[in-house]
Amino acid sequence: MLDNKAGLRYTYTYLILKFMVSLNDLLAQRKCVKLVCGAGNEDPVEVEKLVAVYAKAGVHFFDLSANADVVKAAQRGIDRVIDKKHRDEYFLNVSVGIKGDPHVRKAVIDLKKCVGCAACFRACLHMAIKKAIKDGKTKYMVINERCIGCGLCEKACRFDAISFKHEKKNLNTVLPPLIKLGLAAIELHAISDDEEEAFKEWQTITKHFPGILSLCLDRSHLGDVYLINRLKRFIEGRGNYTTIIQADGSPMSGSNDNYNTTLQTIATADVVQKANLPVWILMSGGTNSNTTKLAKMMGVKAHGVSIGSYARKIIDPLIQQDNFLEDKKIFNEAYLIARKLVNKSLRYL
Repeated sequence: MLDNKAGLRYTYTYLILKFMVSLNDLLAQRKCVKLVCGAGNEDPVEVEKLVAVYAKAGVHFFDLSANADVVKAAQRGIDRVIDKKHRDEYFLNVSVGIKGDPHVRKAVIDLKKCVGCAACFRACLHMAIKKAIKDGKTKYMVINERCIGCGLCEKACRFDAISFKHEKKNLNTVLPPLIKLGLAAIELHAISDDEEEAFKEWQTITKHFPGILSLCLDRSHLGDVYLINRLKRFIEGRGNYTTIIQADGSPMSGSNDNYNTTLQTIATADVVQKANLPVWILMSGGTNSNTTKLAKMMGVKAHGVSIGSYARKIIDPLIQQDNFLEDKKIFNEAYLIARKLVNKSLRYL
């Protein structure tokens, strides 16, 4: 008979492998739309709203911050709109990253340099900046749990008052309790030229998690040849189609709904596709309602698409209302907007 700890490990491993089969099936059918709630988005209230809307709209895969409260909020969001008998058809992924990757950084405003012009406040799409009074003067501060590190505030600031910090997480400590909550995948954001640090973190994740792993990379630090060589190194020894490559174009830039915004997404996915590696390909970074359509026009056959900034933006005015989850009219309005995006994305995959 198994002791309690061994029994729990068996249960978690069984659940992970069960998710692997189902998620692989979704990817193989090219029906995978993933909602990116934001690796840096640690606001459980917002995450529950986002997940509830997009789960009802047809999304089955959700990318979350590596935060227990956020994972539990996502589970509540799914439970609000999905019948229990279909609950295991919905998958949660947590994202972690190495220093230098834009997905896992937080903005910091130097109050000594801040002049209170509000440019950063107006530029932020995530309501992650608030007004404050410091020594009788108007200043602006970052709401840490809402900041996703997109960099729009930094670009808007003319006074060099904004920088970024990376809060390094010990994966040996962070991952085990999250895995117990019921994850289907773990993603490493490795958009950095620090090859060895990225590989070290990848090995740590592999040690803890026997299921599907995802690797997020773009071409900002890596040329095409270097990109593929890194991918080959990371997937060596892993089983065929046990790894998702999240091919990032321009991270967190999908607020505009046009072809140019998503162009680099398609280019990165094309580079990975032509390498003929035994991996799943998700298009990401600058994704919007035109991503899968442009991919089809260009002959890029990805297995799915991850949509973050744009998916959040189009329903943001609605989900910011306090009674969003209780008001059926407001919720349904957001659902119809989300459903239109999901349907169009699936149509061209």
